[in-house]
Amino acid sequence: MKFRFMEQSREFAVGQLCRVLGVSRSGFYAWRRRPRSERDRQSTILVDRIRAVHRESRGIYGSPRVYRALRSAGYAIGKHRVARLMQLEGLRGRAARRFRFIATRRSPDLPAAPNRIARNFTAEAPNHLWLADITQVRTREGWLFLAILLDAFSRRIVGWATSARPEQAVALEALHGAVARRRPAAGLVHHSDRGGSYASANYQELLDQHGMVCSMSRPGNCLDNAPAESFFHSLKTEWLYHFTLYSRAQARSRVFEYIEGFYNRTRLHSALGYRSPEQYEKLVVT
Repeated sequence: MKFRFMEQSREFAVGQLCRVLGVSRSGFYAWRRRPRSERDRQSTILVDRIRAVHRESRGIYGSPRVYRALRSAGYAIGKHRVARLMQLEGLRGRAARRFRFIATRRSPDLPAAPNRIARNFTAEAPNHLWLADITQVRTREGWLFLAILLDAFSRRIVGWATSARPEQAVALEALHGAVARRRPAAGLVHHSDRGGSYASANYQELLDQHGMVCSMSRPGNCLDNAPAESFFHSLKTEWLYHFTLYSRAQARSRVFEYIEGFYNRTRLHSALGYRSPEQYEKLVVT
């Protein structure tokens, strides 16, 4: 492994690498003259594929998810070998930065629905349970507010919208988009916090119009909507926190890239047996 590392580190002098790694020049050159073993040839193929998977994940995946992606693609490889090859290639997943959950304030003047799911986030099929939430994205221009609707069955983001202001309009826009995209049957449970965006008369009227059953978290308890909070955590720590966002327009573009270009289509989700939301729906529904 030391000689292979030296071979891949052409920017350093051979003598310098030999001293650092505690090997001899003659040993290194003898290794280079030997015919390559089948395992070495396999490692070259695997490294190329590992680099491709890491690149396709926008540099987000660490060795556990790269390993899962390779296994799903039919490669017979162990997780420790993936980790070792990634270390040799200098490939790392994006380290999660600190994420702070912020509880939405309840609107005391608006009626609240009961918590009908009691942290049971399982759904037997798509469009049975949607989880709604709103978060803030910091930019140099000011806050950008992001509203989402997440299908609990596949963890897919079925609707989302952004706004420069924390008004109910952004939540309504996300709901309109989700309904247009999914066209759910009556009886779908819509779960959210007790904030004014969701408790407002306009929002409740739209839920009634589409035959949705309203459910709300207990006051100040973000774990009552854990999958939505988990999505925001992934969005920010895997993606947004690694960019300097100069404007709201730039932030919205980054959100689009993550949701539509990566998360829904290809991001492997541990709760789905390391499948993406789109893959899971196709596998289970069809």
